[in-house]
Amino acid sequence: MKKLVYVAFAIFAFTSCQQQKIGFIDNGKVINDYQEKKDIEEKYKVKDEVFKKRTDSIGQAFQVEAQAFQAKANKMSQKKAQEAYEGLMQKQQMLQQQIQMEQQQISQAFQAEIDSTIVKVKDFVKDYGKTNGYTYILGTSDGASSVLFGTEENDLSQTIIEALNAEYKK
Repeated sequence: MKKLVYVAFAIFAFTSCQQQKIGFIDNGKVINDYQEKKDIEEKYKVKDEVFKKRTDSIGQAFQVEAQAFQAKANKMSQKKAQEAYEGLMQKQQMLQQQIQMEQQQISQAFQAEIDSTIVKVKDFVKDYGKTNGYTYILGTSDGASSVLFGTEENDLSQTIIEALNAEYKK
């Protein structure tokens, strides 16, 4: 019976001393160097430029309309001028709301695509870890450092970036 306890203890000690394979990635570097994220940012940069040009054009058209109103306002009765001014203010408010709503839609669509990309990266790292026999792959970033020290050989950031980008090109 004593031999059985010693054998069990020896097996326990042996298995608990086995090396665990641990790596880490710099979350910010992986996400920022991932080509899909860069492509999403470029796509929304173009959308943002188009949006800004359109809003500038709308703003200029409204200014022309407001200046034309000011020129006509002196020739109108006070009541008609007040009604026209209120109509102009309603139009301005409506345009501002329309622009703000469209800007929110663009921002939400961008955030949804970025969030989806982050989920893809997390899933990829998880699969990479399983496939390559890692017990843990830790994540770190400037904002939340969970890895205070790690040797370069355990830094999987560049390996993950290259594998992600290769898969993305497919």
